[in-house]
Amino acid sequence: MTPAGIEAEVERAARTHLIDLVTTAGLRKPSVELTVLAREAVNPCTANAQIEPIDTRSVTRMRFEASCEDPEWRSEFVVRAAISAEVVTAARSLRAGDVIDASSLALERREVTAPEDAISDPALVAGKTSRRALRSGQPVSRRWLIEPLLVRRGTNVAIVARNTGVEVQVAGEALAAGRRHEIIQVRNKTNGRVIRARVIDANTVEPVISSSSDVER
Repeated sequence: MTPAGIEAEVERAARTHLIDLVTTAGLRKPSVELTVLAREAVNPCTANAQIEPIDTRSVTRMRFEASCEDPEWRSEFVVRAAISAEVVTAARSLRAGDVIDASSLALERREVTAPEDAISDPALVAGKTSRRALRSGQPVSRRWLIEPLLVRRGTNVAIVARNTGVEVQVAGEALAAGRRHEIIQVRNKTNGRVIRARVIDANTVEPVISSSSDVER
């Protein structure tokens, strides 16, 4: 294999890695451009050339190693990638903690340096809140998103237990704030019993172990 062929194999390995990343992230219409830089002069290889990743944590500076069995040598390559895709951005400025609705979002082509954080599906963002304030036009990062706070401490909620087709419902009081599917303590207002319950929506919780005994009157 010629030095040019070895460089082409490094580029192919890097491109395969990046395609896996953008596919896993579900990015829309991705584009990948690569620049391969050899750290030193590369010799031809007549037998068993191998390409192995050394460090691919940052797409803007990945490291690969090429090795050859005959003649025996090793050489390191740096691969710089430029990725772009259609990603979800804020259509207007949003405060941290605001519930994000679909009308507040847009799809725009942007450079992507962390594919695992980028989002191309607005449905994955709508209904959630961001830990950070978002400027108009700013891409939405997956790691900033959290479920909105649905229940606040002291809120009146319905405790609903379902078991073998039977539904029992009583009034309760949330003793802690909670987001969707979080487990909080709730007081049964009928008998004073405190139970652990999962938040379903802003008005409803269900016992962690769904049993009519948890909401008995």
